[in-house]
Amino acid sequence: MHDEWLLPNGLRVVGERLPYLRSVSIGAWMHVGSMMELPEENGLSHFLEHMVFKGTVKRTARQIAEEMDAVGGQLNAFTGKDCTCFYAKVIDEDLELAVDILSDLVINATIDETELGKERGVILEEIAMDEDSPEDLVHDLLSAAQFGEQSPGQPILGPASQVEAYTRQNLIDFRQKHYGPKETVVALAGNYDPEKVLAFVTQYFGTWSNEVSPVVLPDMQVYTGKRSLREKDTEQMHLCLGYPGMAYGSEGVYPQAVMNNVLGGAMSSRLFQRIREDLGLAYSVYSYPNTYKGVGTFGIYAGVNPKNGEKVLDEIRRELDRFVREGITEKEFRDSKQQLRSGYLMGLESPGGRMQGMGRSTLLRGKPTSHEETIARIEDVTIEKVMDAARRVLTQEPCIAVVGKGTEKLQKI
Repeated sequence: MHDEWLLPNGLRVVGERLPYLRSVSIGAWMHVGSMMELPEENGLSHFLEHMVFKGTVKRTARQIAEEMDAVGGQLNAFTGKDCTCFYAKVIDEDLELAVDILSDLVINATIDETELGKERGVILEEIAMDEDSPEDLVHDLLSAAQFGEQSPGQPILGPASQVEAYTRQNLIDFRQKHYGPKETVVALAGNYDPEKVLAFVTQYFGTWSNEVSPVVLPDMQVYTGKRSLREKDTEQMHLCLGYPGMAYGSEGVYPQAVMNNVLGGAMSSRLFQRIREDLGLAYSVYSYPNTYKGVGTFGIYAGVNPKNGEKVLDEIRRELDRFVREGITEKEFRDSKQQLRSGYLMGLESPGGRMQGMGRSTLLRGKPTSHEETIARIEDVTIEKVMDAARRVLTQEPCIAVVGKGTEKLQKI
């Protein structure tokens, strides 16, 4: 059972009732992330996400934590390239508290100057941790190679030098520019009373009145043939290949997902079986799609012994060439579709997963995607559509990112 409301201030609310549960997952989705930042603003979405937990006009940071802990609830947030989400999970009788706290974070955070200095240090440690994690770092380098100076190429955390320099006023101005009811979606899934939900959201979010400009992203291009190599004293060499992929909501998303399962999205996939099982050249090897509004990418990762870097790249290319040239078998196609369908249906057993699907879909497409529509789109995939996606994606020259020792050997690959 689905519910949709539009408050007078423009806030959209979507919900899915699951009366057999005792819990509710709820999130406030903001249409701002690193893709919406100007270069001089890079990292502000993430910094602001951290700072709202450091105190509001109604609660101190300790009170925020204590009130949610006192009812056994969970409270957290994340920042992505195209959204920021503040979310909570509580039992049904504590839903009003969750709505109250989420609205308080979004609308009333004070951005305390003292707390700002402390949290800056936390974020700088997070950036340093990312730098010390070569698998995370190589994905950031690949994104920068694929998009260059375009906003999707910016790191979500931002550069340390800019994070060190941001002021309280920078954060306040950024919030004023991007946090508004018309660019926010409240999504919830679980056991709730619709009349009470509407009353709670109206009470706590209904007076919010900040007018912000609708998000309009420019046309974006995924580059090909770029290289980003970082020499680093690590035991493994971390390799990423990146191709232009399918944009969020486009017809090619589900055929690409089936292609991904066959290529590197599972233990039975071709890349896993060839590079890990047959040749023993990697412990971790996988492929993955990234889909954003207006643009998408398709990536392949492997962590290998530095002496095997060139060989693994050659093997990956052979598998991709064979995929495009010979196609996939009926069994691979059938198994991959079933894997995609089963994964989606199992994900519906999580109210948090349902809430996240509704929130992001409503934020980016203007409406929640029904489960029936999703299953129908999976069922509609054919071998021909999978191969059309493969030719569109895998025949282009990839960007390559490498982190590890001996990267100079791969300069000409």
